[in-house]
Amino acid sequence: MMTAPKITFIGAGSTIFVKNILGDVFHREALKSAHVALMDIDETRLEESHIVVRKLMDSAGASGRITCHTNQKAALQDADFVVVAFQIGGYEPCTVTDFEVCKRHGLEQTIADTLGPGGIMRALRTIPHLWRICEDMMEVCPKATMLNYVNPMAMNTWAMYARYPHIKQVGLCHSVQGTAEELARDLNIDPASLRYRCAGINHMAFYLELERKTADGTYVDLYPELLAAYDAGQAPKPNIHGNERCQNIVRYEMFKKLGYFVTESSEHFAEYTPWFIKPGREDLIARYKVPLDEYPKRCVEQLANWHKELKEYKTAERIDIKPSREYASTIMNALWTGEPSVIYGNVRNEGLIDNLPQGSCVEVACLVDANGIQPTKVGTLPSHLAAMMQTNINVQTLLTEAILTENRDRVYHAAMMDPHTAAVLGIEEIYALVDDLIAAHGDWLPAWLRR
Repeated sequence: MMTAPKITFIGAGSTIFVKNILGDVFHREALKSAHVALMDIDETRLEESHIVVRKLMDSAGASGRITCHTNQKAALQDADFVVVAFQIGGYEPCTVTDFEVCKRHGLEQTIADTLGPGGIMRALRTIPHLWRICEDMMEVCPKATMLNYVNPMAMNTWAMYARYPHIKQVGLCHSVQGTAEELARDLNIDPASLRYRCAGINHMAFYLELERKTADGTYVDLYPELLAAYDAGQAPKPNIHGNERCQNIVRYEMFKKLGYFVTESSEHFAEYTPWFIKPGREDLIARYKVPLDEYPKRCVEQLANWHKELKEYKTAERIDIKPSREYASTIMNALWTGEPSVIYGNVRNEGLIDNLPQGSCVEVACLVDANGIQPTKVGTLPSHLAAMMQTNINVQTLLTEAILTENRDRVYHAAMMDPHTAAVLGIEEIYALVDDLIAAHGDWLPAWLRR
């Protein structure tokens, strides 16, 4: 009989997320008896997760064991898989700081976790801790595979493979498979009938081909139907999570202009580009229904919702959940059993996309089996899509260089190159904003930034 893997969760206090991933894991035969090591620095949240995971395990008829740790290295000892999901500095104080300081300087944001001053500061807070995880993995589980869910995904993934090339890791997001489901819903068709080829960078990948299977088994291009539905006012459908603030107009408008649909949400995309959020242009905000300050609002709602859910979980006899769209259990199963699967992952561009910089972090289809996570070659992207991605890669390149070489100047340069920031602020204002953010974050940032 095959032995069971050890799965370590760093940031196990992200209970909703842990619940989704482990709900999937416990329903896979090869992973049912896994040893799950939960690690978090917040003992209360760790205990909450423990309660939920134990009930999930029992409800699924899984037979593994659960251990809880506040010591990272102990949790990582002999792990086969390391799932990373945390937010350094949390909603309070750090996310609040990112939004409030930028607002004071006249820069509005929607999510601020990927690019722009918010994404830059989040990367500077996060990468040192990811490096510490890599250090510990080198020591106590050098053969483990890291599944990284931490934003800003591209900068985090890039900084890890640049400094720790021997660590097996992939950056994971749910925007590729999530948006495909959303588009199927917009057209009232079964998501299982779709096939697509998608490529780009995290939060800005595009469906190069998007097709659906017809009754006779052939595939037809979905783009004309999608365009017709949008023009007729039949798409997009209301937000699946009941969030009326997020109406997905930006992406459909970009689809009309570009001819390809982007994977990450409208509220995200609005702040990766220079066209939607500008001072004194309330008409743009209204026309494209851009939800400013969306992420802080979401954090407050999720926290309230979690307290309600936790009460229910504590009293529930069992916890049954539907399979999630996360790739983690698929990857673990494929690596552990050799049963092949295809996922979309964020990896180093080594000859995968010809017209994006080699060495940058790209999101492509990957074959996963007993040989590991093997990215597939895309070739050349349509030139206008590559040009748009390049504007985001400029920021990622400079910020990654800043942290690898401890160069404060490059932090300013990264902010200068950000499309949204550059469209709103003058150069001296950008420098002043970065200075204020560094001062406001204090000890949450690496010491070299404050020298």
